[in-house]
Amino acid sequence: PTSAQVSAVPQAGRFRYTLDNDVLTTEQRQFYEDNGYLVIKKLISDEDIERFRKEFVRICKREVTPPGAMIMKDEALRSQYGQSEKVVNKVQDFQEDKELFRYCTLPEVLKYVECFTGPNIMAMHTMLINKLPDSDTQTFLHPMHQDLHYFPFRPAARIVCSWTAMERADQDNGCLVVQPGTHRQPLKPHGYPELEGKANKLFHGLLDEDEKIPKVHLVMEKGDTVFFHPLLIHGSGINKTSGFRKSISCHFASSECYYIDVKNTSQEHLEKELVEMVRKKYDATSVELRDIWNFRARLVQGERINL
Repeated sequence: PTSAQVSAVPQAGRFRYTLDNDVLTTEQRQFYEDNGYLVIKKLISDEDIERFRKEFVRICKREVTPPGAMIMKDEALRSQYGQSEKVVNKVQDFQEDKELFRYCTLPEVLKYVECFTGPNIMAMHTMLINKLPDSDTQTFLHPMHQDLHYFPFRPAARIVCSWTAMERADQDNGCLVVQPGTHRQPLKPHGYPELEGKANKLFHGLLDEDEKIPKVHLVMEKGDTVFFHPLLIHGSGINKTSGFRKSISCHFASSECYYIDVKNTSQEHLEKELVEMVRKKYDATSVELRDIWNFRARLVQGERINL
C-alpha cells in the first residue's frame, strides 16, 4: 500500500481498536473503542520514575550522551542556566540510553501495550518531555495534532502510545488535552501553526481544527499512564507554574505493521523536513525516511516481522 490513508481493517464483532486479552475489562475496552484513550492509575512506581528523572538530569548536564538522541533546548535560557534541566525541554530518541529505555521494556507497560498491538511489539519512538515554565509566550505549547502524521507505518489500529506522568499533570502545568472519539477520523493535514510566539521544530499542528469537538484535560498523578490511539487529536498547553512538568512516553507498534510511501500524501512535507534535519546533523548524503525509523525501532517483545 502506498496511500497514507490506509486504515486498519475493522475486526469482526464488537471491538476494532483492541485485541482479545485478559488484562482489560470489557468496560475498559469499550472506553478505548469509544474515546481512543485509556488512563491506568499508578502504573509506574515512584522508584522507576525517580530513576528516569535522575538519568534525565545527567543527560542535561552532559554526564551521559546517548547516541542518536535529540536534545531539544531553549537556547535563550542557556546563558542564564547553562547546562541544566532548566534549559532542556525534550529528549527524543533515547533508545540507546539503557536507563531511560527501560521504560519501554517494563512488564507492567507491555502487558497493556499487547492489548492494542498483539504479542510482537516494537518500540518505535521515545520521548522524555520536560515542559518548561512558560507563562508569557506559547513557546512550549504543543498544538492539537495526530501522532500518525509523524509515522510512515500502518495499520493505525496496531500502534499505541504509552505516556506516563512523572509528576502531577494538570491545567496549570500543561497537561495533555484530548478530543475523545477523534481516533475514528482520518489523518488530517498538519503544519506549523500561526502562533504569536515562535513555533518549535517539528511541533506540527492541525491546519484546520474543529473547535466544536469537546476537549478533555487529562489530569494525571505521578505514575498514571495513558494509552492512546495515533489518530486521537491531542495536544498540551503552556506550563504556567514555576516548576517543570515531566513525562516519559513511547509509541509502540506491532512488528507486523508495514511501511508506506508518504509521497503525494499530507505527510510528504514532514518527510522532507525530517530527512533534511538528519542529513545536516550527521552529514549524510543519502537518508530515507525508512532509514530513520529503522534506526529508532527496537524489538521489545516477541519476534520482528516487518518493521
